[in-house]
Amino acid sequence: MAVEQIKMPQLGESVTEGTISKWLVSVGDKVNKYDPLAEVMTDKVNAEVPSSFTGVIKELIAGEGDTLAVGEIICTIETEGGGGADETSIAVAEKTPSETSDTVAEAQEDQGNKARYSPAVLKISQEHGIDLNQVSGTGAGGRITRKDLLKLIESGNIPAAGQKVEAPQQPAAVQAPAQQVSSQPVSTPAPAVNIPVAVGDIEIPVTGIRKAIAANMLRSKHEAPHAWTMIEVDATNLVDYRNTLKDEFKKKEGFNLTFFAFFVKAVAQALKEFPQINSMWAGEKIIQKKDINISIAVATDDALFVPVIKNADEKTIKGIAREISELAVKVRTGKLRSEDMQGGTFTVNNTGSFGSVQSMGIINYPQAAILQVESIVKRPVVMNNGMIAVRDMVNLCMSLDHRVLDGLVCGRFLQRVKEILENTSKSTTSIY
Repeated sequence: MAVEQIKMPQLGESVTEGTISKWLVSVGDKVNKYDPLAEVMTDKVNAEVPSSFTGVIKELIAGEGDTLAVGEIICTIETEGGGGADETSIAVAEKTPSETSDTVAEAQEDQGNKARYSPAVLKISQEHGIDLNQVSGTGAGGRITRKDLLKLIESGNIPAAGQKVEAPQQPAAVQAPAQQVSSQPVSTPAPAVNIPVAVGDIEIPVTGIRKAIAANMLRSKHEAPHAWTMIEVDATNLVDYRNTLKDEFKKKEGFNLTFFAFFVKAVAQALKEFPQINSMWAGEKIIQKKDINISIAVATDDALFVPVIKNADEKTIKGIAREISELAVKVRTGKLRSEDMQGGTFTVNNTGSFGSVQSMGIINYPQAAILQVESIVKRPVVMNNGMIAVRDMVNLCMSLDHRVLDGLVCGRFLQRVKEILENTSKSTTSIY
């Protein structure tokens, strides 16, 4: 008999960890190769983890609700044949090349479990100059987690060499918002928020996916210095053009021709002309992506997903409208796959669908910018001839990572998007 490991898979680009939301098997269950073992959720997608082997479940190492880094062992399976690996030999996950550096190897000899650093922990420690040998983690066996480092950074008390620092413990009660936590020694847990619960109040448990969304938003705001800019667009011609087509289009194609499809197409075209916007921060370098893959935000009652329209610059408005419709259906029916979420290089968020007219989006990490398309509203506008006319106006609000982008290039990018949209009409624009 041999004992094989099942590890936390990579469920999307930039995803570094996942949370076990539900086990679909128990110890002693017989499973076949490709049978689903557990439901896992990240900030980007919910997915099932399949078995890589046929055998019997030997141990569930992670519990429901546990968050593990990509590559960590979640369970073991006893299979027929093989060399009969013993239990102790399988307890350590394979390391990436960066994890087997001299410093990490030395720490492993001294600290056991605590030195099994995930790629996310190593990356954050390197970026912020944290000596991991001086940090005591809150994970299993004293293991240092990404959340431990984020709490240290948030407190501003980065440990120097030789200065032992305890990572803050997670209190049972709800943590206070970051902006309400005053500076204090890192060894002291953040104070809990004691909110009186009156008769009629409803306590709603924070779901795993809500925790994942919160963690990703916190990471984006913490790591990326956000800047914000807005431009006003006269969408009157676009509105008239789309309204003349929508009924016939729906009858012919079977899905809606939305305003959002025109905006996504305009953004994709402008990204091709301003490729600097289509970039990501990578520590010592900036990666300018060749493909233009537009992430779009799709909301459910309790979560937000960001599926991706691949190579959006090569698609027609009709093709983009079809993908928007198909991806939205997948999200709302629970059929979105991990590959549907991967590869995004820029995000366009249709906040206007909720009636918003101005907003400041949080960047979809590790992308460099996000564009909020606000509600199209009729407003009186002073025209070039000095006359006042009622026009269909829309605000485009852009949040940018100031490490990667400056205001000049973003301003020119938005001007180009504005130009494309304002010149959208039957005589200039084909949807096919």
